Amino acid sequence: MKVLVPVKRVADYNIKVRPKSDGSGVELANVKMSMNPFDEIAVEEAVRLKEAGVATEVVAVSCGTAVCQETLRTALAMGADRAILVETDVELQSLAVAKLVKAVAEKEGAQLVICGKQAIDDDANQTAQMLAALLDWGQATYASKVVVADGNVEVTREVDGGLETVRVALPAVVSADLRLNEPRYATLPNIMKAKKKPLETLKASELGVDIAPRVQMLSVYTPPERKGGIMVGSVAELVQKLKDEARVL
Repeated sequence: MKVLVPVKRVADYNIKVRPKSDGSGVELANVKMSMNPFDEIAVEEAVRLKEAGVATEVVAVSCGTAVCQETLRTALAMGADRAILVETDVELQSLAVAKLVKAVAEKEGAQLVICGKQAIDDDANQTAQMLAALLDWGQATYASKVVVADGNVEVTREVDGGLETVRVALPAVVSADLRLNEPRYATLPNIMKAKKKPLETLKASELGVDIAPRVQMLSVYTPPERKGGIMVGSVAELVQKLKDEARVL
């Protein structure tokens, strides 16, 4: 079974991002970039499936500019066998990424796609669901446990009432939640080995996919600072302040 894992290059989660001075986007110049944390979890799960003898090959794929090769090398150092970069300068939105990953999944003959449930830069949480719809595959989202056996993937997921277990037939798309696993650190020997692993580059135009943006971003700005709260001595004082100061009553 071949497992495909999409990974995204995002601003490091320890960085406090800020908008550009002209409000056209987020300032990424001289900002530390890394693999999306949920995608790290997805790579770890795919590698564990291979170590358990369930998967035969793990292929990492990323869509974007040439600098995304750095993120793919991280996936290779974690244990992925091969990597594919779909290179494009177009600003990619969720639907475009889903279309590109669909084309790669069909080209590679993947039986399972494990995605991070969302990227920490846009928090869209859309790509896995769109990909499953485009491929017409079963999907299991927000996985906290994954078991593959007998041509099915059984996923345990957290819901409001506790835990829910769903089973879908392969091929399938699974999105990884935070509690699925703890990603391993890439050791220095594995980082050196990753430099020799194959990394294929495809042009987005070669895949025959329409990746034109569907949504236009008008401006990016920080939200206004909230005023500090106050303590009130009684219900009567609370009602008075809501009525006279906040004017919500």
